[in-house]
Amino acid sequence: MAPSRPLRPRPGRTAALALLLLLGGCAGGGHESGGDTGTRVRAVLDARGDAVRDGDRADWLATAAPGSARERAGTVFTNLDALRPSAWDYRVTSVRPEGDRAAVRATLSYRVEGYDSAPVTVRRALTLRRLSGRWYVSADKPAPGAPQQLWEQGRMTAVRGADSLVLGVGQPRAKLADVAGLADDAVPAVRRVWPERWAGRLIVLLPASLDRMAALLGEKPADYRGIAAVTTGELGSAAHVPADRVTVNPEAYEELGAFGKRFVLIHEATHVATRSATTAATPLWLSEGFADWSGYHGSGRTPRQVAPELAEAVREGEAPDTLPTDADFAFSGDPGRLARAYEGGWLACRMIAEQWGEPKLRDFYRAVGEHEGRDGAVAAAARKVLGVDEAELVGRWRGYVREQLA
Repeated sequence: MAPSRPLRPRPGRTAALALLLLLGGCAGGGHESGGDTGTRVRAVLDARGDAVRDGDRADWLATAAPGSARERAGTVFTNLDALRPSAWDYRVTSVRPEGDRAAVRATLSYRVEGYDSAPVTVRRALTLRRLSGRWYVSADKPAPGAPQQLWEQGRMTAVRGADSLVLGVGQPRAKLADVAGLADDAVPAVRRVWPERWAGRLIVLLPASLDRMAALLGEKPADYRGIAAVTTGELGSAAHVPADRVTVNPEAYEELGAFGKRFVLIHEATHVATRSATTAATPLWLSEGFADWSGYHGSGRTPRQVAPELAEAVREGEAPDTLPTDADFAFSGDPGRLARAYEGGWLACRMIAEQWGEPKLRDFYRAVGEHEGRDGAVAAAARKVLGVDEAELVGRWRGYVREQLA
């Protein structure tokens, strides 16, 4: 793994001096209108973006209020230097002046060089203070309801693999290196089952705890207990979408054996690879089932080994009649129901690959995602790609489940 590179050299001081003059305005710090405040706030945030792109720590710190805010800003800058964003821009959506303070709402767009083909956007809530006629950032936090970012959770370590960037807080570098190795191995494994064009690079986040993982997702920790990893990203077939983020639950992941850890990284990498073909029309049984099928591909694991919960249901005469619904995949629901949903989706994809061939499974996946909406998507793709109607597809799956798990 290549080590994180040191801080980049700072450019000349002429630009920095001009920046301070711009932010300071009149030395006396006289009256400002709401519009003037908005203009000065935008100038401060533009300067922060320039500092990140230039790798200029001094200019970044110059935008932060003295004291604890500047100390926090120093930690954040160190983390951002490990991240190496090539773009960092705030789009201010509202400014509410309150004397020598201003409450700001903004959308931050950033891009990681070599991984993001389009900016990632996050909503931020900032507070700025005017001191001696100059405006400084005293707080930069997630907007209400928005998730936290890893660089806010403490000192961040970056390990770069051949095809991966693993970012961790509160984790030893050796563990991050192990994850990077598995992520690097996952990329060619996924290419074998999904040879279509995709970036072939992974960003993996490894926070310090389950609670910290939930904060990155903007969810409750209890909903992700026992879930080893989650992939987040933008659905759709756009040519340029930001790279997905694979967020690992360090507590559940650590309980897995070697095969389990490998499976998790391949499963999540499959979501990254298929993102452009996955839309609102794609049911979870197909997207999760395909990712599981990819993870188990070539492993030699039998259906009874992979689907123990569903096998038990079949033995007890409670085999499912319909493919899993999206609701069956709720993390906060019954864990047995969740397991059966994943197992049922995997068996559906396995059946299609066996009975129609792996290329047809990929064609079916794409055809479902290309449909205008969820209603009728599976039915249309089944007719077009597999030559059967939806009722026959589901009937074959029911028979396959009983045959494989009885």
